[in-house]
Amino acid sequence: MKRTLIIGLGRAGLGLHWAVLRRLRAAGRHPGLFAPAPVLSLDPLAPSAPAPAGELKAVSSIAEARGLLDPEHTVVHLCTPPVARLGLLRELAAAGFRRIIVEKPLAAERRGAQDILDLARAERLHLAVVAPWLASSLTARLGRLVEEGEMGELRSIDVRQSKPRMSRTLGDEGHPTAFDVEPPHSVGVCLRLAGDAVLAGAELADMRVGDTVVAGMGRAELLLRHRSATSRITSDLTAPVRERRIQLRFTGGLAVAHYPGAQDDHYAQLRFGRNGRPGTREVFPDDALSAYFVDAYRALRDGTDLAPQLHNAARVVELLADAKEASRRPDEADTLPPAAPSGRSVSHAG
Repeated sequence: MKRTLIIGLGRAGLGLHWAVLRRLRAAGRHPGLFAPAPVLSLDPLAPSAPAPAGELKAVSSIAEARGLLDPEHTVVHLCTPPVARLGLLRELAAAGFRRIIVEKPLAAERRGAQDILDLARAERLHLAVVAPWLASSLTARLGRLVEEGEMGELRSIDVRQSKPRMSRTLGDEGHPTAFDVEPPHSVGVCLRLAGDAVLAGAELADMRVGDTVVAGMGRAELLLRHRSATSRITSDLTAPVRERRIQLRFTGGLAVAHYPGAQDDHYAQLRFGRNGRPGTREVFPDDALSAYFVDAYRALRDGTDLAPQLHNAARVVELLADAKEASRRPDEADTLPPAAPSGRSVSHAG
């Protein structure tokens, strides 16, 4: 059984990691995986604050947590923003913690990802990077469509990730650009379905709310070129509605699917069909984040080699870094129209 320490008590730490862990622990369907002892929590922004939930026990530092936990039997959830990870990872390693689940993306830029890879190698850290879409039942179903080949060869992937994110964007600076919010999920899926890729183009726009402008946090788009297919990913953080849609075009047909769009309705939908034939519709449960945490705890308990997963997460960071660079210099993008400059800053017109 593994004890748990959650570091970072924002939307990811409390709203996602703790909410899912609490539900998994209460369900009792995975005996021997989650220890019944209290979960410890640490808020680096307010280390002396009391625990925000009754079932959490607050600690004020990693050193205090070390005095209450056995690192060999503890999983740490590192839920701080990608710009504030490396120092905490070093501190955790120095305290003996080796089994760590890191919130996506692994880092905000290429150098940060490489520094984490170097640290993991030097300190023998077992790092799992949050990737619920890769643990998704829908992704597995799409993978079977690609691998079985009954609809022909995969030619293109189109992903739409839209959601209104104005309040959170105006309230914090944890993500440098819109490329760091939703695309880490879909880039990983595109690599899983179509293989490695190179960037073919990118675009980044600002978020505008009244007279306030948040640079680089509006709409992000990138085009990836795989060996035999292309992927286009569009994420709009100013959209009025939520959408998590993925379309796969094959030489012999089309598949259109939707990942669950809300935390209270874990069902995916898929429509697909061969050219000229009636389509098929499937609706099935897809609680991807729960599945991911169960898989991650098992892997960390059993000593499963997580290096391939870690390097895939670093590859996602590299491609997103390429997209940020291309959107800063739109003359280098191959196919997308000129993009607004990136960079995390807020300005007020007038």
